[in-house]
Amino acid sequence: MAAKKNQQFDPVETLHAIEEKFEMVQVLNEEGEIVNKDYDPNLSDEQLEELMKRMVYTRILDQRSISLNRQGRLGFYAPTAGQEASQLASHFALEKDDFILPGYRDVPQLIWHGWPLHQAFLFSRGHFKGNQMAEGLNILPPQIIIGAQFIQAAGVALGMQKRKKEAVAVTYTGDGGSSQGDFYEGINFAGAFRAPAIFIVQNNQFAISTPRELQTSAKTIAQKAVSAGIPGVLVDGMDPLAVYAVTRDARERAVKGEGPTLIETMCYRYGPHTMAGDDPTRYRTSDIDSEWEKKDPLVRFRKYLEAKGLWNEEKENEVIEKAKEEIKAAIKEADSTPKQKVSDLLGIMYEEVPFNVQEQLDIYKAKESK
Repeated sequence: MAAKKNQQFDPVETLHAIEEKFEMVQVLNEEGEIVNKDYDPNLSDEQLEELMKRMVYTRILDQRSISLNRQGRLGFYAPTAGQEASQLASHFALEKDDFILPGYRDVPQLIWHGWPLHQAFLFSRGHFKGNQMAEGLNILPPQIIIGAQFIQAAGVALGMQKRKKEAVAVTYTGDGGSSQGDFYEGINFAGAFRAPAIFIVQNNQFAISTPRELQTSAKTIAQKAVSAGIPGVLVDGMDPLAVYAVTRDARERAVKGEGPTLIETMCYRYGPHTMAGDDPTRYRTSDIDSEWEKKDPLVRFRKYLEAKGLWNEEKENEVIEKAKEEIKAAIKEADSTPKQKVSDLLGIMYEEVPFNVQEQLDIYKAKESK
């Protein structure tokens, strides 16, 4: 005999009611037109130009990094084209005292936070000097372990809270990272202690080759915030104005002591997952690529700025040439850095070198001196 349905409570309807609340925030449509004036962050002309410069520069950096990787001059590299609004507009809403805990695709945010470009290249090569951050530079190296940075961000945020700093810890992962246990533990811990953290999931539709629909049965990743008792926001990740606005608001809440926020940015990566052999044509169609190319954050923002008389081809070319020159100088500096030796790694591993490591250190120093 079938169980009698309780008309006063239907868990399925409750779920659907929650999911319907997570509507995507958008300010700028694909034609570069303001469609949500109430949520327009009203950036100054100078701020709008600066954000565009960073996005154009980063697109060139991505193109050159791919080329350098293919030449064997860089090691690990995860392409970023298509995610400029998600990455740079969110960073644009931060302050220098804020702490960034990135995933491996989030090199651009670190560079605009102050990480020297030549060090980013050294990091890609696995050189220890790439991880030696300057005093006062509030970043960690890109995290390779999927989702681990969410746990770390919760801890850093709690430390800031204890020290009464008016700053936040910001971390990024992809849609695949939201399936890791560290993701849930991080947002739950930060929520329980109302720690000043911003958790950003860049939903670029594919975790390597796994499509988003196989990642979770949840309609949105943003709604997972409900389980941790914190705000969750779904935003058009190809819209720099919307990404900036939701990140700015999340930061304001955090520094006021109102706790963390989970932000899901709907975006797309045009290239492979990494340059380590991934072939996106095996799991993505040209129709999907074409659909997302129409939403390109640079094209959208360019149209908006041109309509305001703030951008033109000459300005863009100036940024492109500057990027090429600085990238060339940075790779030259990375090339001139002394090659890493085994003794370097052994020597910096401990403050006081244990006897067994000292024995190995002596052996390698002798080998390297020949």
